[in-house]
Amino acid sequence: MKIRTRFAPSPTGYLHIGGARTALYCWLYARRHGGQFVLRIEDTDRERSTEESVQAILDGMRWLDLPCDEGPVFQTQRFDRYREVVRQLLDSGHAYRCYCSREELDEMRAAQMARKEKPRYDGRCRRRSEPREGVEPVIRFRNPTEGEVVIDDLCRGPITIANSELDDLIIARSDGTPTYNLTVVVDDWDMGITHVIRGDDHINNTPRQINIFRALGAPLPQFAHLPMILGEDGKRLSKRHGAVSVMQYHEDGYLPEALINYLVRLGWSHGDQEIFSREEMIEHFALENIGRSGSVFNPEKLAWLNQQYIKQADGARLAALLGEQLDRLGVEHGDGPPLAEVVEAQRERAQTLVEMAEQSRFFFEEPAEYDAKAAKKNLRPVAVEPLQTVRAKLAAVEDWGPQSAHAAIQSTVDELGVGFGKVGLPLRVATTGGLASPGLDVTLALIGRERVLARIDAAIAWIAAKSADGG
Repeated sequence: MKIRTRFAPSPTGYLHIGGARTALYCWLYARRHGGQFVLRIEDTDRERSTEESVQAILDGMRWLDLPCDEGPVFQTQRFDRYREVVRQLLDSGHAYRCYCSREELDEMRAAQMARKEKPRYDGRCRRRSEPREGVEPVIRFRNPTEGEVVIDDLCRGPITIANSELDDLIIARSDGTPTYNLTVVVDDWDMGITHVIRGDDHINNTPRQINIFRALGAPLPQFAHLPMILGEDGKRLSKRHGAVSVMQYHEDGYLPEALINYLVRLGWSHGDQEIFSREEMIEHFALENIGRSGSVFNPEKLAWLNQQYIKQADGARLAALLGEQLDRLGVEHGDGPPLAEVVEAQRERAQTLVEMAEQSRFFFEEPAEYDAKAAKKNLRPVAVEPLQTVRAKLAAVEDWGPQSAHAAIQSTVDELGVGFGKVGLPLRVATTGGLASPGLDVTLALIGRERVLARIDAAIAWIAAKSADGG
């Protein structure tokens, strides 16, 4: 049997974290078993489906590098096939036309709730043979009334549902459009899907779909229902927890391989290993190692993991990504230090590329203002002499670089007979605007001689102005 999995999002919004994890698990399972991965766009909800959402899904899949072997297949291109299957179910007696009005259904449910029964369709049109004039019927699936459905869930183990708990669901609306539970069965059947891997919010749909498979004489796929992703409050992850689109993580400076690594561990484990190459994920991924309880989404853990990947990533690639982030910040970087060198100076310090870009502004722009606390402590009149002395020594450097910059600072320390901090701290604040930067020698080398000298001059003038104002 050729393993075939599918990811089947509805294009009614962006590709979110839960969907991305489902896509990843489907992709990994197919790759692990030498199978195929199908992308299906379930766009039958015409009112809510948009081209923008379709593109957001495709962009997210592309960024995460989860290529499909088939697709994208769009359900709206398969309406003729769904109508054919509805006719087949009607002809075989597994479906019937329901002429109940909205008012009748509301009265039925109200009466059931008054009797403290579970609201459900009571099957009153099962035996109706005459059409009702002026009413376009819906088509309902004639669900078995006896027996039970057993889902041999590959993640959760056997799940048993009595058929008496299931009512006759609508499989085609009065305008002829098919509903979800029909289209998904027909698609999985036609596409030869062998394993349906999806969130456990679909568990209630699965027994209904199994009964439709059986009514059609179609082979059953195996099912695996993934536990939900939770927020830190233990409730299902949503926008209120800061859940955003996959592409928002791209904009926020995360690397796709870091997000993939985080998602694969959000419910699945292989021993105590935390960091996986893609090859390791494929080699070790198994549905039986997925936990049954929900996993809590931890932004801090994701940021930590992203930092590990930044530390190891190719420098040229990071340089290009850093350039994109600087562009978003409006930082002109064309005449600044090489981005690859900035990356090497900053990669141990930043958790995201956005953070790296924000921390690197001073390499390309003069500080708009000094950090108030750092300036109050380090840009005082007593700092003028060390700044003037080190400026003169830096101006005399012939071979500009980290070593020569360090030598100039050390020479100033020795000449003035002060601690290194008495020179280094005012110099750092003068050139970067604060105290957070890579090593001072590397920082000065990257900023460049002329900019360093100009910034020292500006700091000395700032100290003089503050002193004149009594500050």
